Amino acid sequence: MSVVFGGVEAGGTKVVCAVGVGPDGVLDRTTIPTTEPGETLERIIGYFLAQRAAGHDIAALGVASFGPLDLREGRITTTPKPGWGGTDLVGELRRGLGVPIALDTDVNGAAYGEHRWGAGRGRGTVVYVTVGTGIGGGAIVDGRPLHGLLHPEMGHLHVRRHPDDDFAGTCPFHGDCIEGLASGPAIERRAGRPARDLGPLLARTVTIEAHYLAQLMTSIIYLLMPHRIVVGGGVLNIPGLLDAVRDATAARLGKALDAVPATARMDEYIVPPDLGQFSGVLGALGLAEHEYQRSLTNR
Repeated sequence: MSVVFGGVEAGGTKVVCAVGVGPDGVLDRTTIPTTEPGETLERIIGYFLAQRAAGHDIAALGVASFGPLDLREGRITTTPKPGWGGTDLVGELRRGLGVPIALDTDVNGAAYGEHRWGAGRGRGTVVYVTVGTGIGGGAIVDGRPLHGLLHPEMGHLHVRRHPDDDFAGTCPFHGDCIEGLASGPAIERRAGRPARDLGPLLARTVTIEAHYLAQLMTSIIYLLMPHRIVVGGGVLNIPGLLDAVRDATAARLGKALDAVPATARMDEYIVPPDLGQFSGVLGALGLAEHEYQRSLTNR
């Protein structure tokens, strides 16, 4: 029997589960609503047990989850998601499934998926940024997700305000960090209408968003010098926004990086994900495969 893996992308509103090996080897996939922790984890475990009964016995599980996370303890920490703070993700899943488990952030998972199979394939250092309900970023350096004391929290970087923006911000921790000023909820509260229906406020929204997101891009570039930045999330579906972010990033960099040819072609440097909405769950499958190989080496 060939070895297969399980992948979980745990988001604030839904959880995507998959079984297989990479993007061309997905055997099954399902979506589960994110409700309270006990119910959600029970449904995740039930899905993989059903896959096991169907003959897809996973050798390891990769979990790419919303956070913040304590990666050593396998727990969610100070999340604003009600009821999820302190949830023992790894412990509950290990008890239910009895397989090796790799845990990382949803954005590190997406970065890993894009680095291995998508828009970052063949690139050394790749950063994935999501702009949606929240803003976050993950980085792959030397083929592995970047960790330090914790994991990157790029969405909480502080930025200079747009001169015509007096919006207080939505972040429960900082107010006007990048997430508080440029996330989907921030757009809706500033505009007083859904981001998908901005109407006459579209041009102003694009200008303000590009102002903030370009500061995030330039901070990432100066700090990590990635070979490519992949940007996903629903906010980037706003017409004209991605090109505006590229233009504003180039203008903000100015002549500072003339020696870095990649940044001269922003349309090839800041790019959408090749794996679309499945970057995270496919990255989780890749993390599971890596954990399985590590477990074999340590035997």
